[in-house]
Amino acid sequence: MRNPISILLLSILLLSCKQDSKLITSLYALPNKLKEVSGIAYSTQSSLLWVLEDSGNANAIYGLSPKGELEKSITIDNAKNIDWEDITKDSEGNLYIGDFGNNENTRKDLCIYKIAKDSLLKNTINASYKISFEYPEQKKFPPKKTGLLYDVESFFEFKNNFYLFTKNRSSKFDGTTFLYKIPNKAGYHQAELLGEFKTGGSFENNTVTSAAISPDGSKVVLLCHSKVWLFKDFTTDNFLSGKVSELKLHHFSQKEAICFKDNSTLLIADEKTKKIGGFVYETTVERLEAQP
Repeated sequence: MRNPISILLLSILLLSCKQDSKLITSLYALPNKLKEVSGIAYSTQSSLLWVLEDSGNANAIYGLSPKGELEKSITIDNAKNIDWEDITKDSEGNLYIGDFGNNENTRKDLCIYKIAKDSLLKNTINASYKISFEYPEQKKFPPKKTGLLYDVESFFEFKNNFYLFTKNRSSKFDGTTFLYKIPNKAGYHQAELLGEFKTGGSFENNTVTSAAISPDGSKVVLLCHSKVWLFKDFTTDNFLSGKVSELKLHHFSQKEAICFKDNSTLLIADEKTKKIGGFVYETTVERLEAQP
């Protein structure tokens, strides 16, 4: 979810920045109906890219073919799209919708919905179950403007747990993102704070908009509008404690979604703003690491 000031600043940057890059390749334009893609997840079983949109859009997920054609449109009857910000999958191919967008840090209804893989053949389904949660560290709704730290646009599922990375909206932006852990289990849970990381810099270039873990569990990436943060060599599930690399894309747009296609290949999607963006891109970890 965005606010008017962010949209204005982003539009200025979009119009002033060079949009070509040798580091990422445009695979295809997103279908016209998908203008506000906020999350993507790649299915190795079907080769579909599952996509969703954020607040103000339908309570639906969409399956795109390798050519970007809209092959599936599935309505989730029992899940309202308050602010769907990311989609991920588990090792069995079940999907999960993160309804945890929280721009104003006022929400008390944060949740994740499970979409069973066997239901993806239908056009209208119900979520299998709902995982609700809260952040124990948040005491006020909203906190002071210097403490707006509880918006989330990024998560993934790993070994039957969810890992969420917060988006910093505080008035004194320093890029702080918290890593929270929530069990993949129906019911209400207290999110467990595992660690934190500071991206630094400006909000436009350093706010975290999506996250993913490689299928082999060895790499974690955090997406920003113009870069990817890569974490490796972690020894616990505090992934932020691993070796970190800042991988610049040399391409600025409103990038909102990232996922691994395999252990090396990354897929990235951006929203369409001022005739810029609205694409799915591909790159590899090795290509980004090899740049000067």
